[in-house]
Amino acid sequence: MGRAKSSVGKSTAKVASGAKSSETKSTDTKSADRSASKSKSGAAKKSGKPADKSASSEATSRKSGAGKQSKAEGADIAESTKVEPPPPEMAEPDETMSPEEIEKARKRYLLKRFWITARGFWGDRGKRIAWIGSIGLLLLIICHVAVQYGINVWNRSIFDAIEERDSAVVLWLSAVFFPLALTSVALGVGQVYARMGIQRRWRAWLTDNVVSRWLDHGRYYQLNLVAGDHKNPEYRIAEDLRIATDAPVDFIAGVTSALLSAATFIVVLWTIGGALNVSLAGTTLTIPGFLVVAAVAYAALASTAMAVIGRRFVAISESRNQAEAEFRYVLTRLRENGESIALLGGEAEERDGIDKSLRNVLRQWARLCGQHMRTTIVSQGSSIIAPVLPVLLCAPKFLDGSMTLGQVMQAASAFTIVQSAFGWLVDNYPRLADWNACARRIASLMMSIDALERAETGDDIGRITRGETEDDSMLSLSELTVTLGDGTAVVDQAEVDVESGERLLVAGDSGSGKSTLVRAISGLWPWGSGRIDIHPDRRLFMLPQRPYVPAGTLRRATAYPGAAEDWTAEEIEEVLGKVGLAHLQDKIEEEETPWDQTLSGGEKQRLAFARLFLHNPDIVVLDEATSALDAKSQDKMMELLIKELPGATLVSVAHRAKLEDFHSRKIVLARRKGGAKLVRDIDLVPRKGRGRLLGRWLRRA
Repeated sequence: MGRAKSSVGKSTAKVASGAKSSETKSTDTKSADRSASKSKSGAAKKSGKPADKSASSEATSRKSGAGKQSKAEGADIAESTKVEPPPPEMAEPDETMSPEEIEKARKRYLLKRFWITARGFWGDRGKRIAWIGSIGLLLLIICHVAVQYGINVWNRSIFDAIEERDSAVVLWLSAVFFPLALTSVALGVGQVYARMGIQRRWRAWLTDNVVSRWLDHGRYYQLNLVAGDHKNPEYRIAEDLRIATDAPVDFIAGVTSALLSAATFIVVLWTIGGALNVSLAGTTLTIPGFLVVAAVAYAALASTAMAVIGRRFVAISESRNQAEAEFRYVLTRLRENGESIALLGGEAEERDGIDKSLRNVLRQWARLCGQHMRTTIVSQGSSIIAPVLPVLLCAPKFLDGSMTLGQVMQAASAFTIVQSAFGWLVDNYPRLADWNACARRIASLMMSIDALERAETGDDIGRITRGETEDDSMLSLSELTVTLGDGTAVVDQAEVDVESGERLLVAGDSGSGKSTLVRAISGLWPWGSGRIDIHPDRRLFMLPQRPYVPAGTLRRATAYPGAAEDWTAEEIEEVLGKVGLAHLQDKIEEEETPWDQTLSGGEKQRLAFARLFLHNPDIVVLDEATSALDAKSQDKMMELLIKELPGATLVSVAHRAKLEDFHSRKIVLARRKGGAKLVRDIDLVPRKGRGRLLGRWLRRA
């Protein structure tokens, strides 16, 4: 499988010396339409709905429809998210570029790639609430700055009144202060509500966009087979995407507030401070707007110091996030494979892996701690000096009587606000660096998905064509070649036509490509050439060797991938009894039971057959679906399958020769240098009028 990671993922390793100019939009649109059409077709074929073959099935379908309708009522975000064709991929790097320049160009493109999708929240595909919330937040910020100015003026008035010992004015100003304070608090609360509302909705919208593309066409599975920077996608979607949508809203709100505050209070400083006359060697130097000059110079010095000290923040934050994701993945793997590890006694080896991953996390945190310590020197020092500096600067004017105490205090307050506005970078650089790292990680995942989307319609990598049969055949493979991502053939030039009701057994040595062929039939393995056609009005159901058991009740696990409410408790109990799980019938409604860890391998495979009988499909594909059962239990399960689904078309991959008794036809895959070939086609149950393809296969072999 290692070689499969070389070709499809190449586009994720390309570097932007500038994105390729526009690609043909009409082609992309048609591709998107075809993808949507395939998605709908695939959903219909693999639907978990029971067939309309009986009154019970019709009732079940109605229940399922009602369940879907109730779910649709909550699909507010998904309605507005329409996945567009992927953006142009990164251009190949210029040969004259150094490795450092290539890496910088790659990082610039990653941020650009993030914004290409993320800004859609405010576009045609986004939601109206995005603009309403953004405009509302802007108005709240403006009002808050106005109230800040009012408090600043109040500050001057109260100290002037205190200096003049005017008790009546002090009393009146004291009464005025409380409405100002309450208004400021209310506007601050309103800003929090509007800001976090935008963050929440933006995150929901973007998460829905990424998850939709990740799940579509089995890309979540295909990403495991290709190269690219997309490790731990679950962490990127859950954590990196959260930070990537939270921080920009805070940044934009902060910058807007800072700019408005700076513009407002620079005017205050200029008006109050006036010019400062400094005598040097008998020469008088006049500095107009000296408080403004001091505020700008001080903020520039602090910001420059922060930029120099924190220049490695982005790289360290990115490494920390990756280390955290890998540590979480190690722990998740341990939990998911607990039974196998416990039976093998692998705790010591797993502990070594956990310790190694934890040491990496702590090492990255130590590096991040060093960065925070250095930036704290600047930020903490700035917070101490900023309130005192304007008082010292205004002291000469106060002492010579050209400034009142109220003016000094108003200037000090305004100076602090201006310095805080100009020093926004000082306070937010660490978080800006963290956002930078998170946005790049989620963009890397987007790019890997982009590469898979392009591969679905591009000419660089062969893709298996999927379509519909035109006659009564259930499944047709035409000149089908299944390859790895790098083009190496696994199965070569297979031609098979499976008729309605036929039970086909696929046999061959281990490693001959049987399971890969099954994945290709299901649509999970897209690379290769030729065609796979499935009857348009028939539903296909897969039974893998290791059945998936979702979290929740046993009723949900049995109904999966349908909804638990699609069948009654009595129907679930009945089917469990048929497959030999009667001892679990009284537990179907138990909540939060870890059935994946509780059930044995054989019980999981029996549960998979129970699902099969509930869904009642037309085409059944079994991939070693009875391997965990003993021979006697296997025979009973296959007999039950034929009894419950007498008209179903069956395709089985298995090694046990005994399974031939339950099939009408057998084809054999054999390894060859250019990929496995079908070398034998045997009728296990003689039939008349069926043509043979064996001669053609043997000639090719």
